[in-house]
Amino acid sequence: MVILTQAASEGFVDLNVWTAIFTLVNLLLLFFVMKKYLFKPVKKMIDERQQEIDDLYADANQSKTEAAELKSQYETRLAEANEEKEEILRAAHRKAQLREEEILREAQDKAAQTLKRADQQIEMEKKRALNEIKDDVSGMALDIASAVLARDIKGEEHTALIDSFIENLGESHD
Repeated sequence: MVILTQAASEGFVDLNVWTAIFTLVNLLLLFFVMKKYLFKPVKKMIDERQQEIDDLYADANQSKTEAAELKSQYETRLAEANEEKEEILRAAHRKAQLREEEILREAQDKAAQTLKRADQQIEMEKKRALNEIKDDVSGMALDIASAVLARDIKGEEHTALIDSFIENLGESHD
């Protein structure tokens, strides 16, 4: 049995040169065929896919940069719009204050004119009333004088007559 084992093990280790060369040539042919028809197309496909990925990353970075730029422009415009809004509000407030002052000044002027007209009217009414009183007193004085001249009266009658005219004067003005 020992002999069989040795013969069997020699068959496994036995090296045939022609088989080795044929296997090597076969391996080289398989490598070149695979390189030409498998490795190059696969490498080309991997390179194209890598280029697509790189392009996508470049586009994404460009879009991100553009978005950041647009955001910056938006924030700048928003700040400018807020500034403009504040300026418009300040201008409207100033305009409203000026209008308020103008309205108050006009109202004060109208009130002053109304007071002036009222004072003038009161003064005219006073003069007219004084003139009426003067006319009434003059008329009474003439009446008294004509009554005194019309009859010759004594001092007591004269005083009673004057008192009577004064009472009549008071009743005519009430």
